[in-house]
Amino acid sequence: MKLAERVQRIQPSATLAITARANALKAEGKDIIGFGAGEPDFDTPMNIKRAAIDAIHQGFTKYTPVAGTDELREAIAEKFRRDNNLVYRKSQIVVSCGAKHSLANLSQVLFERGDEVIIPAPYWVSYPDIVCLSDAEPVIVKTDETTNFKMTPGQLSESITKRTKALILNSPSNPTGAVYTRDELAALAEIVLEHDMVVISDDIYEHILYDDVPFCTIANISEEMKEKTIVVNGVSKTYAMTGWRIGYAAGPEEIMSQVAKVQSQNTSNPSSIAQKAALEAIRGGQDTVGIMVSEFQKRRDYIVAALNDIEGISCTMPAGAFYVFPTVSGLYGRSFRGTSITNSTELAAWLLDDALVAVVPGAAFGSDAHMRLSYAASMAHIERGMERISDAVNGLE
Repeated sequence: MKLAERVQRIQPSATLAITARANALKAEGKDIIGFGAGEPDFDTPMNIKRAAIDAIHQGFTKYTPVAGTDELREAIAEKFRRDNNLVYRKSQIVVSCGAKHSLANLSQVLFERGDEVIIPAPYWVSYPDIVCLSDAEPVIVKTDETTNFKMTPGQLSESITKRTKALILNSPSNPTGAVYTRDELAALAEIVLEHDMVVISDDIYEHILYDDVPFCTIANISEEMKEKTIVVNGVSKTYAMTGWRIGYAAGPEEIMSQVAKVQSQNTSNPSSIAQKAALEAIRGGQDTVGIMVSEFQKRRDYIVAALNDIEGISCTMPAGAFYVFPTVSGLYGRSFRGTSITNSTELAAWLLDDALVAVVPGAAFGSDAHMRLSYAASMAHIERGMERISDAVNGLE
């Protein structure tokens, strides 16, 4: 049977593949230390779980409006006013089955064959493939440590062509933890407006910030820029709700109405029960968020120091999210039992097979000189993992 050409252009999610491989080894009885999944290790707060249980008991188990319940969309609008000083009407908000689903919906609505979509690298693994599934072409703009992994206005200008349709921007960033300042976003916004582009701003890590770094989304820069921006967010990272699958997007009504139309044919509404849980997450107490972020900061400080103590590895200090993205190319050319390590994929495979540590190769994020580790894990887990990596690297020839 001949399959559609579009599926040949994409790859399975590298982060999910690493997690699946690590879980398979665990099932074989091996003691795997996993740094692969971008998933808080904290449990979903009890008030949120109770809201879901109450929804079940109350029989809230039927279809809801495709774009989400009125109550949840109103709560999200309140959240935008409260946290971001952005005003959206309920009709400008669509709730989906996770932020990834929101991104996929937007790609189907906005992009088509012949369009180019600018994506700064390192990037979240799914951005290029989501663009490819809409028959558009991802244009990768490489960044590095010299700019703290942030795209400069000059790089953006140089990457724009007559076919450029949009820019996907993620701050705080997965995988680097980079956070754009307001001034940096303003400089990018000036170019975006000059070329009449659209920005998809992935703000999923907005509340996971350290060292008093403030959050700003590019939609904050001006009302004109807000009209060119679709903000994507969700409850998965902030409230440890990855499995609940609730994301949302807000933007111009002419775009969001079409997002709802696409969703009506793909999935209908997101889970009714999960929507009730998300409502409580957004409107309920926020104390658990600060507790979680404080713990993440301790882990960040430890893992960065531990990685920098390993010869051949260097790691910058991330300002947000819960990932480190160390440079590991200093290990390339070294070997283990006669087998040379020449790239991030080989390094990740070796660490998993021989050190029983799961990391994600930087190649999956558009930078083969790096690897990504999630520190959304207990401190004891991180300490053991760093010890294993250090011992393994010391054994290289």
